[in-house]
Amino acid sequence: MLRSSNEYKQVSKRAHHPELDMPTLSEMDGVRYLHFGSPWIQGAMQISHPSRLVFLYTRQMMAWLLFLSSKSVNKIGVLGLGAGSLARYCMKYTKAEVEVLEWNPSVTAFCQQYFRLPKQERFKITHEDAQQWVKHPEQKNSCEVLLVDLYDYTAQGPVASSLEFYKNCYKTLNDNSILVVNLFGHHPSFARNIENINKAFADRTLLFDETEDGNRIVLAFKGAPLIVKEEDYYARARVLERFAEIEALLMAKELEPQLRTKANAQGLAEHEFTV
Repeated sequence: MLRSSNEYKQVSKRAHHPELDMPTLSEMDGVRYLHFGSPWIQGAMQISHPSRLVFLYTRQMMAWLLFLSSKSVNKIGVLGLGAGSLARYCMKYTKAEVEVLEWNPSVTAFCQQYFRLPKQERFKITHEDAQQWVKHPEQKNSCEVLLVDLYDYTAQGPVASSLEFYKNCYKTLNDNSILVVNLFGHHPSFARNIENINKAFADRTLLFDETEDGNRIVLAFKGAPLIVKEEDYYARARVLERFAEIEALLMAKELEPQLRTKANAQGLAEHEFTV
């Protein structure tokens, strides 16, 4: 979810709304945008290249590829459909099963008509509250990657931010896996989200700087400590830069100070990183 630069009328934060959660679209310069009855942009698709990620924050959400080989990922959970951007990308650049959680069937139907959702058998949309889905015992250890982008029509902050939610995300992840969350850096819920993610994931987190539109992406890690040589880390970034259509080298450089600080705290060699 991305905020619009246009001014808008403030509305109070609420649960799902049967009318205001109804999707609409706009188009500009070859990009189709999803809205929920307001100027706020809930997702986007480049019409000529549907799998390309239009916004920086969505590309940052793919920074998990710096740490996990796509070949080792059997299932990706996407919490929040939006315009299907994350799903389209994951379907193109991984061979994993992709399950999207979307509470509103109207959003799914709209995206099937206007946002070219994947049709392969390994792609699935489940209509359920994502906060309930991660509670199910059958979801325990089911995913190697969880991508969380949960906003309602108000677009004023994530709808899931509790410690219980992030603990359930942790349980849903398999060993050696990554949670990725889209937050708003200047929203009052930001500090609470960071605190709860750190508690659920034992402070094994990395955080991108705030984007121009206010998004801040968090990566949280589960499993054995990840130790990587600096040379291998940047070699992987160069491969992603070339083949995966994300600014992987810039992302790698931005995360390096955090990785180096964690490595120094554990007494690792000078050219080793850890998280």
